[in-house]
Amino acid sequence: MSVTRKVQAMSRMAVGLCALFAVLGATQARAGEWVHGVYSNVWGTRSFQLWVPTGYQPGEPLPLVVGLHGCLQNPDQFAGLSRLNAKADAERFLVLYPNQAMFANGTQCWNFMFSSNQERGIGEPSIVVGMVDWVKGHYAVDSRRVYLGGVSAGAVMTSILMACYSDVFTAGMVGAGAMYKAATTASGSLYAMTFGSIYSPDDRGYDAWACSGKPRRNVPVLVVHGTSDDVVNPVNGQQTARQFVQTNDYGDDGSNNNSVSNTPARVTTAVSPGGRKYTVRDYVSNGVLLVQHIEIQGMGHAWPGGDGAFPFADPAGPDGTTIMWDFFKQHSR
Repeated sequence: MSVTRKVQAMSRMAVGLCALFAVLGATQARAGEWVHGVYSNVWGTRSFQLWVPTGYQPGEPLPLVVGLHGCLQNPDQFAGLSRLNAKADAERFLVLYPNQAMFANGTQCWNFMFSSNQERGIGEPSIVVGMVDWVKGHYAVDSRRVYLGGVSAGAVMTSILMACYSDVFTAGMVGAGAMYKAATTASGSLYAMTFGSIYSPDDRGYDAWACSGKPRRNVPVLVVHGTSDDVVNPVNGQQTARQFVQTNDYGDDGSNNNSVSNTPARVTTAVSPGGRKYTVRDYVSNGVLLVQHIEIQGMGHAWPGGDGAFPFADPAGPDGTTIMWDFFKQHSR
């Protein structure tokens, strides 16, 4: 081989090795660390952060939890508020935090109120699902256990994603949020936050079922809301629970026949270590907890049990992150 060809071959090899090391560096993060990335599709570009928990082994599929922050938040703040990374380390699951860009919304709210973000395959929901696919392509994920939880605007986006991608997400949590298509305009969103949605939860229950293609599957959802929430009226929590009960009523047999009853099978009360009383309503079908609605007395617009060093925390409330993960653990695809 000539010297020139040797140099060319060595150059190609060097380029190939650099590319390989770049891929390995991006995908094989050490356990217990952040991975930062950017995802783009035809609907836009958003950054994200992925928490890879302590004890992660590339060949062992782990559950994935997607955490959607609220307005005036970012992934770091939501992670700190919820202490979700510590729970991920203890229970061994990955956590994906999509980040709303300020160029898309100046207060970093997810744009849940626009119709372009309320259907399958378009808008911001498609970007979040694309991020999930990216994580599945680079890490060992158990596709039977992909969960989703959000607070405030992130919670409303959770309702949309649970409605329109029930084949992707196994269970979800709506914290201080609203039901699927609670509003379809910015002014309607303000009205719904203040007074509750003008739309029927039963009608939206059907719409949510239809958005995923009228599937025959359960859509387990946990709804958590404070009774003193002065940002998102607590009636929105009641509407969200009712909507997903109706979605499940369609989802089990394709009919609106009360096969999943809108009367809770169990109603219990408890008091958090911080002194907050809360009521738990369980909606059950064939022994499976499908919808759980928790109302926390005296809590405002907050994440219950959150770290008080961060905004939107209610340290006196029950541990919302533990409640969420305990609900998720009951469900596998």
